[in-house]
Amino acid sequence: MRNMSVQPKRRFVGGGLRLSAFLPVAGLLFLASATAQTVAPRRTVWDGVYTEAQAARGVTAFSQSCSGCHALSEEGKAPLVGEPFWKSFAQKSVGDLLQFVSANMPNGTPGSLDESTYRDIVALMLKSNGFPAGTAELRRETSANVQIVQKDGRTQLPSNALARVLGCLARNGTDWVVTRATTPERAENAPRGDDSTRPLGNRTIPLKFVVTRLDPLAGSRVVVSGLLIGADGVDGINVTAVTRVAQSCP
Repeated sequence: MRNMSVQPKRRFVGGGLRLSAFLPVAGLLFLASATAQTVAPRRTVWDGVYTEAQAARGVTAFSQSCSGCHALSEEGKAPLVGEPFWKSFAQKSVGDLLQFVSANMPNGTPGSLDESTYRDIVALMLKSNGFPAGTAELRRETSANVQIVQKDGRTQLPSNALARVLGCLARNGTDWVVTRATTPERAENAPRGDDSTRPLGNRTIPLKFVVTRLDPLAGSRVVVSGLLIGADGVDGINVTAVTRVAQSCP
């Protein structure tokens, strides 16, 4: 007697490909793409983000519009290189630098130059600070995420930079300190997220020239803003504000 049992039909997706065979391949491709995105290196000023020709054009533009108020050496009035440059732009991006120059220069007529001229001036500033040239001109859309860091990758802020730290407010004899302090960050670039739950650090930073009464905040998690004393606040912070972000700490 003929076997009348019905065999299950094999189902295929267009082109004869098994769906079960296709999914693992798609998964691997997605994983490879995600991995490539997570390991993409951060671009910095040391990668060459302007050209020599662009910086050369910047010499003429700077001479005409900026040299009356600024110097491209550490000597002279309002220098734009060396320590003053790092004080203003460490931890920022080339995009931030371009935006600042475009919005504030020339003195008395800010924003009066055309976009390409501002890019040329910034290229000259980068060259004057010892950052190397590259093969592509600096443009606003490509400079936004180019970080301004030391050549060895350090992001520490220089002395007198306006910074903020997060930590626990405590007494140290007659002085106030922030324990478990985070690395100083630029005050104007407050990190995203909730300061009441952000991970803390492992530093103790002295608070100097405190003019407000801090006793009610003792033991709290606080954000302290002020001018750094010594590179990265090694000697403390000249306090401008102390704000409680959580009743207890950590």
